[in-house]
Amino acid sequence: MADLGELCHAAVAAAKGDEHVEAYAQEARETEASALRGEVEGLSFSHTRGLGVRVIRDGHLGYAWVSDPSVEEVRAAVVQARENASLAEPDEHNVLPGPAEWTSMPSLYRGASAQVPAEQKVQMALDLEARAVSRDPRVNKIDLAQVGDAVSTVVIASTAGVAATYERTDAWCVVVTLATEGDETQTGFSFAIARGLDELDTGAIADEAVERGVRLLGATKPASAKVPVVMDQFAAMNFLGVLAGPLSAEAAQKGRSLFAGREGEQIGSSLFTLVDDGTILDGPGACPFDDEGVPSGRTELFTAGVLNGFLHNAYTASRAGGGQRSTGNGKRGYTGPPSVAPSNFYVDRGRTPFAELLARADGGVLIMDVSGVHSGANPISGEFSVGATGVRIRGGELAEPLREMTIASTLPEMLAGVNGVGDDLRFFSSVGTPSLLFGEMSLAGL
Repeated sequence: MADLGELCHAAVAAAKGDEHVEAYAQEARETEASALRGEVEGLSFSHTRGLGVRVIRDGHLGYAWVSDPSVEEVRAAVVQARENASLAEPDEHNVLPGPAEWTSMPSLYRGASAQVPAEQKVQMALDLEARAVSRDPRVNKIDLAQVGDAVSTVVIASTAGVAATYERTDAWCVVVTLATEGDETQTGFSFAIARGLDELDTGAIADEAVERGVRLLGATKPASAKVPVVMDQFAAMNFLGVLAGPLSAEAAQKGRSLFAGREGEQIGSSLFTLVDDGTILDGPGACPFDDEGVPSGRTELFTAGVLNGFLHNAYTASRAGGGQRSTGNGKRGYTGPPSVAPSNFYVDRGRTPFAELLARADGGVLIMDVSGVHSGANPISGEFSVGATGVRIRGGELAEPLREMTIASTLPEMLAGVNGVGDDLRFFSSVGTPSLLFGEMSLAGL
């Protein structure tokens, strides 16, 4: 079996005349183990290996991909991509990025984690569930307790001179608890991502899920009011994830972003700095280069509330003109050409401890969970209306739990209302955020 590098080389060597050819190859092994009622609920294992080819000639782009290929099948994929290109409309912005120096990130790969046997992952899931149902008598069952990991390799080569490869390991665990009291049931959730399985503190994740569910027992519907609001990392993450779409140059160029044409404007609070940075090793989206071979780097989308620009891949950068370069945000799998997506997308860490955010929001509400953000937020107008649960803040302390609240506003108003940024930055998937304080938000209840 040819390795990924040999397969990519075969694709590039199959180029004809003045056409441009790029090969992207990926191999990944993923395991997930889940537990329920003290027994193994499930154990899944997947192994994917494939290669995608872009062929560009005179602005015509064709794509083809093949799973678990031989060298001959890769060459056939190049032929297929060439034929597909002949049927496509020309676009002068179909370009391949040239080679650029990138910095190796060897710590992305943890060899010890890659060798952990399935039996140990199963035991971790069993321990996670056992911990979750032993911490509080009101939590005696869970909806999900899962541990997973992935080992992957990426190789890219092109006629433009790109030759890049890296390996990585990823690990995660998630637990959803059910806290009950009388006829009431509340859900608690916690989630963690790490570079290796040995870095997962499953006990702390179980404890957090238990605490979050129990804290909401006895929740009542509050009166409608305008109050200070603190969003913890879980709630803030949901809103931040919505911003990734409108801050894609692809969306802006298609007129599908509320931020299109607003570069240089003061949109957010001066406390709000939003970053995409694939070089942050603590972030799960860390990578030395994107899926076109462009080096990763720090892109400040908002600096002190001012919109600087958008995330780009090679195509959108060419289309933008004016010397715009790819920000290293070309993302894909081997089954399709690259689109624009974030790497580590996060609000820059602030300096305010969580306790101080609560003290500054006296009489307000800590929002712990929001529902319907992605369906309830309009990426073009920025308007949103979502459900929320949380806890009243009184005297700088957490008081009675609250449910069935509705938050309605716009994303620009929300960004402008940031009045405090916590020092507790935490990543969820590719999105990271600290706790955030908003000076005033309208909560609809009774």
